[in-house]
Amino acid sequence: MKEIIAASIPFLISVFAFFMSIRSFMEKGFLFNNAYIYASKQEREAMNKKPHYRQSAIVFLLMGIVFGLIGLEVLFNANWIFYIVVVSIIITLIYAIVSSIAIERHNK
Repeated sequence: MKEIIAASIPFLISVFAFFMSIRSFMEKGFLFNNAYIYASKQEREAMNKKPHYRQSAIVFLLMGIVFGLIGLEVLFNANWIFYIVVVSIIITLIYAIVSSIAIERHNK
């Protein structure tokens, strides 16, 4: 019973991340992207938001997968899933960095 309660937290975070991913793929709602958040009002109005929404959507999707895997690890007490989680986090970080560089290069 303890495992179900402990696993529910990462599962809820995972569901929220998937929800945010879907909203970002649809280009709806607030744009959770550093380039947008730190841009001035004039830069925001002139900015092509589509690549930033896509980047945010993919990062939210990957984070949903990470938290879903963490929930499964806790629920089934399967310590081997930890290694998949670490690889997933590394992939997410690499994607976020590489896609940010690609978006900046494309905008110049």
